[in-house]
Amino acid sequence: MLADRDVVVLSGAGLSTESGIPDYRGPSGSLRKHTPMTYQEFVGSVEGRRRYWARSHVGWRAIARARPNSGHHAVAALRAGGYLSGVITQNVDGLHQAAGVPDVVELHGGLDRVVCLGCRRLSPREELDARLRAANPGFAAVSDDINPDGDVDLPDDVVRGFQLVDCADCGSVLKPDVVFFGENVPVPRVEQCYRLVDEARALLVLGSSLTVMSGLRFVRHAANAGKPVLIVTRGETRGDGYAAVRVDLPLGTALADVTAILGTLPRSSE
Repeated sequence: MLADRDVVVLSGAGLSTESGIPDYRGPSGSLRKHTPMTYQEFVGSVEGRRRYWARSHVGWRAIARARPNSGHHAVAALRAGGYLSGVITQNVDGLHQAAGVPDVVELHGGLDRVVCLGCRRLSPREELDARLRAANPGFAAVSDDINPDGDVDLPDDVVRGFQLVDCADCGSVLKPDVVFFGENVPVPRVEQCYRLVDEARALLVLGSSLTVMSGLRFVRHAANAGKPVLIVTRGETRGDGYAAVRVDLPLGTALADVTAILGTLPRSSE
């Protein structure tokens, strides 16, 4: 299927598990022990924002240290080899870009950016990280138990004393430039993804359970247009009924073997 080219990728959290970032709904998924921040709680509660930024301030260190795994590098090789016409990711970790994939459409945004909810100014996450460090000189919480949305679980007494900072330009609330649960993906971004699917010959889903409509709609769109859908991930997905090809294997191994067959990377030794 890939050898015929013009395939667009839709990737999910399962692609980043081999980089140390857990998925949401897999066997050890974070939703089994962690309730993600919702947009409504973030914008409606100072304490909700305090809890998010305290936990994300610690979690960002792990996200920033994460490196692309063999699956990300395989996608980059397939894109460079002309087999892929585009990459859409539901992930917010930036690992596709770190592997060298150009023009990635970040469906749910990216943790490496911060947006002001007042003036809409975008700024680098490193800038906010430095300001939060300065505002919380005694904050020494650490945790390696990272969640896929970039935060960690911290005790309430640790969170309580965390000091927030606001936009340096207008003083409004700062938010990571990601789509929270309960928030809508911007319409222009959705339309861009539909265009990529329309222009592709097939859709390849990597590491997504397709539980939420955010990604499933593109699978349905491709299938309804008569385009083959290929799904590679561990466990069942909500899109299995639309799949022409369904592979249940670790993504790093499976993708390395595919790229070897196509002559873009050495075959996996696993």
